[in-house]
Amino acid sequence: MIVARQPYATPEQLTAWTGQPAPADAERLLARAGEDIDSALLTAVYPVNDNGDPLDPQIRAALADATCAQVEYQLVAGDDGTGAAGQWDSVSIGPVSLSGRSSRTSTTGGVDLAPRADRALRRAGLTPGCVMPW
Repeated sequence: MIVARQPYATPEQLTAWTGQPAPADAERLLARAGEDIDSALLTAVYPVNDNGDPLDPQIRAALADATCAQVEYQLVAGDDGTGAAGQWDSVSIGPVSLSGRSSRTSTTGGVDLAPRADRALRRAGLTPGCVMPW
């Protein structure tokens, strides 16, 4: 089994996605978000090259978009990519405020996947995956 190579997105792509300068630790956040995307894609099937990179430019773009959306989601939630921030009661960043304790558990692939990341993967036909016999 070949898994696509990380990272799926660059700090420059994250800046373009959010419209904000990438944080100093953007590479670490993108790598962690990429792990979340990998978990959501455990049953996805798509052609890759010898390095494990998707051949289809639309798949590559969807993976980059989903990764940037995951980082954006984590930043707004006050998460550092560990998932710990989702356990707390109130978070605010700039004009956005979230409150209340979430009883929501992990979703797609065992991770709390950002809704925009999920949509990017679904539009590309990457989720929901299916198990196929050989």
